[in-house]
Amino acid sequence: MPENWMLPRIFPIGGILFDFLFVLIAIPIEAYVLHKRLKFDKKTSTYYAISINLFSSVIGWSVFFASEPLLPIQIKSELINYLFFNNFKSSGTQTLLIVTAFIIFFATFIVKFFLLKALLFSLVKEPFAKKEEEIQVSQRQRWRGFSSLKLQNTNVVTTVLIGNSLSYSVITAILLLRSK
Repeated sequence: MPENWMLPRIFPIGGILFDFLFVLIAIPIEAYVLHKRLKFDKKTSTYYAISINLFSSVIGWSVFFASEPLLPIQIKSELINYLFFNNFKSSGTQTLLIVTAFIIFFATFIVKFFLLKALLFSLVKEPFAKKEEEIQVSQRQRWRGFSSLKLQNTNVVTTVLIGNSLSYSVITAILLLRSK
């Protein structure tokens, strides 16, 4: 399979530019949501938004290029027709597009959530260092710690979902304006 890989003669510049535009739209929206909901400062929330959007975009394109050779010929033809000419040959493809859009939305949400959790975890100073007095913690204090951790985890999930929903809503509105 790797011996068949070569640079294409035609680049879908429109698709690449629209992906770049989508990332540029999603970053400030999600940075604002992270700033307001998680109480990060503006620089930190922008850093997290840039990181999760760029990593999720790279992961998404990697999954696309890995799964594209496995698609049936008819779907490949429809995909190429949409990327280069912005229309579909058959009307049944729109249903597949809507289902695929929902799958991409939730997959992106899950990827962004895990990326944000990984970034938050990696930037914590000394996460495993424990002092002698911290080791002997009462059961009640442990329960408070678990419930606050659960609350923080829920807050991160909700924040990523809100940010992802807002950015996808704006991107969908731009796509609808583009098609008219």
